[in-house]
Amino acid sequence: MSANDQPSPGPAPSGGDAGSTPSWQWPESVWRGHTSAVTAGRPLLPSRWPQGARAAVALSFDSDHETIPLRDGETSPGRLAQGEYGARVGAGRVLRLLERYGAPATFFMPAVSALLHPDEARRYVGEGHEIGVHGWIHERNTLLAADDERTLIARAIETLTEITGSRPTGIRTPSWDFSDSTLQTILDLGFDYDSSLMADDEPYEVVAAGEPTGLVEIPVEWIRDDAPYFTMDRFNSVRPYTRPRDVLEIWKDEFDAAYRDGGVFQLTMHPHVIGHRSRLVILRELLDHIAAHGDVWFATHAQLAGIARDQLDRPTSPETSR
Repeated sequence: MSANDQPSPGPAPSGGDAGSTPSWQWPESVWRGHTSAVTAGRPLLPSRWPQGARAAVALSFDSDHETIPLRDGETSPGRLAQGEYGARVGAGRVLRLLERYGAPATFFMPAVSALLHPDEARRYVGEGHEIGVHGWIHERNTLLAADDERTLIARAIETLTEITGSRPTGIRTPSWDFSDSTLQTILDLGFDYDSSLMADDEPYEVVAAGEPTGLVEIPVEWIRDDAPYFTMDRFNSVRPYTRPRDVLEIWKDEFDAAYRDGGVFQLTMHPHVIGHRSRLVILRELLDHIAAHGDVWFATHAQLAGIARDQLDRPTSPETSR
């Protein structure tokens, strides 16, 4: 997801005349078809975490930078500078903070961001972090034809691989959106995991029309994303509405609950959002709070997906289904 980015509407309903028919008039086959197209399947929480940890912490950063205005055809130096802050200032601050805590993280980066800032992309990988696909130019994939969506994601994989020398194994779709063709595209392009959906607190297997896919989902949530709290756009109603320390309290509560459950605390941030001084303070205090527990496993999303994938080999039982 990204700052200054609003969730785009989903694709028009397909099947019969559902596209021109009010949803309350849809036949049952239509609304059931939509709700079963992409769903959460088997939970993939392990019985124990590596290093004897009680809980896992998966930090992620969407390095969107200038791609949000560029995607929308906005070329104002002011709007571009707002994104440039993430590359010029925010990313470096974030990396130094992660080094202080020895915490690996995942950076989902649009290919255009990587082309604009190749040294930054290489630095992520060079310092032991993961780089993942986040679209070509943070495009709105629900507005694309299936072939165009596939082409852009494939180009993004190729670009990130060429720049960093590391082929991404995970994807976070721009704006966390799924079109009718997104899941099949992700499967066809060989990704190990996705991190765009919200059906659980813990990793799970993605199911397509009732069929398990083998794709691991590391779920996200708006309450664990910095952009909804801190986004500012002076030409519309998007305004920061939460004090940074209130966000810290929310995130601490999220972590504490995950720790009690022996589960996963996943967080999504943006260098050009969290990287500002007063906001980086709360990330530092959050990491202090997490690190004080001792028995916590900091993992990249790829490492977490690997542990989750191991659960696919377990025999199913009533305890492993919901």
